[in-house]
Amino acid sequence: MQKICFAFAAAVAALAFGSQNVLTQPAAAAQPGSSATRSEPSGVAGYWLGTLRAGAVSLRVQVNVTTDVAGQPACTLDSLDQGAYGLPCANVVYSSRDFSFDVPVVQGRYAGKLAADGKTLSGTWTQGQALPLELARQDRAQPPPAQPAVAFDPAIAPVGAAEMQAVLDRDLEQALKSGQLAPQTSSGVTIGVVRNGVRRVLAYGTAKPDSIFEIGSVTKTFTGLLLAQLIEQGKVELDAPVRELLPAGTVAKPDGREITLFDLVTQHSGLPRMPDNFRPADPNNPYADYRASDLYAFVGKHGVERPASTTFLYSNLGVGLLGQALANRVGMSYAQLLKEQVTAPLGLKDTVVTLTPEQQARFIAGHTANHAPAHAWDLDALAGAGAIRSTADDMLTYLEANLHPERASKAPTSPGARTLPKAMARAHELRDVGPPGMHIAFAWLNVDANGSYWHNGATGGYSSFVFFNPKADYAAVVLVNMTIGAQGSFADRLGQHLGQRFAGLPAISLAN
Repeated sequence: MQKICFAFAAAVAALAFGSQNVLTQPAAAAQPGSSATRSEPSGVAGYWLGTLRAGAVSLRVQVNVTTDVAGQPACTLDSLDQGAYGLPCANVVYSSRDFSFDVPVVQGRYAGKLAADGKTLSGTWTQGQALPLELARQDRAQPPPAQPAVAFDPAIAPVGAAEMQAVLDRDLEQALKSGQLAPQTSSGVTIGVVRNGVRRVLAYGTAKPDSIFEIGSVTKTFTGLLLAQLIEQGKVELDAPVRELLPAGTVAKPDGREITLFDLVTQHSGLPRMPDNFRPADPNNPYADYRASDLYAFVGKHGVERPASTTFLYSNLGVGLLGQALANRVGMSYAQLLKEQVTAPLGLKDTVVTLTPEQQARFIAGHTANHAPAHAWDLDALAGAGAIRSTADDMLTYLEANLHPERASKAPTSPGARTLPKAMARAHELRDVGPPGMHIAFAWLNVDANGSYWHNGATGGYSSFVFFNPKADYAAVVLVNMTIGAQGSFADRLGQHLGQRFAGLPAISLAN
């Protein structure tokens, strides 16, 4: 399985939940800039370094400005602390000491003014929310760090669920002593594995088998299943315009093709990753005060016309909007809809949006990538993109149902039980092209080479990775109480390791 993570705004509150973050991977150097304006280009050419701050979190940002033979400015952006280099700018403009540019790959924009002495740029970085960013001129660029070679543990015979603990006890030994799960980190992980009906739940570090974690963007697969459920029940149609599921008068009908539920669940809506009116009062709990009224205000201003040509573009906004629209259609909250249509039929007692006091006692504390305490995230209007909390045991039951949809319902009297098997099968149908080497179903990403379905997730203090392979009848979940960092996601790496152990392949090392 390829690793895809998510986001430059994670630390600065516009982030999100998991999949598809080119910013956690070193980007190939590109020829930056487009749609540039020629005016005083030499005044801003050079290397600029600044720090974005949100709460206790900070990220160093480097901007590399050049001019071409015609004197037009261009630039690339580096997120030094996330190991992302060479992100191309567009719409680069420098005139009368005003300097601005967009970074389309992360839906970000900078606008600032050059000081009279030419040594600083004072301005604002906007990516969902606006944050001050002062850039200081540097003599040279900060180079990318040398990338350590990726090490692999030797292949062994394909591992069954019953044998996985013995394998992981050995494979995680160094991580538990001096790595990501060492005692001083306060980190913990619960792992669920199942193969051919045999299942095990394991816990390492500070985690317990029944610990509850935020699952971040893995929530999106539940939102996709909710859509499939309502289709099977005749309550919505896949090609219905999302506009029709919003309050009357929210947004005008566009002249061209409009965004449908299909576009939202397959990440082909063309919507940005985050709305531009996302301005959290508390950066440590950034989604808590983003209400339905804010979402509708953004949609009304942005419109719902689908671009003539769209490619896969991971959007928390898009799937969050889908979750809100489905809740509107049935007249209940996202949390209520989730319980009626998925968690009650499957018997998932710990898969919830809001914790009971008993569950709160099992909610393991989250941590930043630097192992500092992190605040839990509460979601309102964008709940469908990342609001769910769960345990490894519940998630393993969910994955088993995905492996065998015909056996999905464990509570036949629940309202959504009758349609759940067909809905789950529908949610697995490959609908469009995803990231390279993959296709996308109802939010699930599918690897062309081996047929595995997967998704990952991250919030401010947690990360997750889940996958299932119907052909080989195995699945796994990884839940970690630490978010992603400059070296990527430990949950992703452990998830890949499990898949490789299941398949009898060399397994990416967990020691480095």
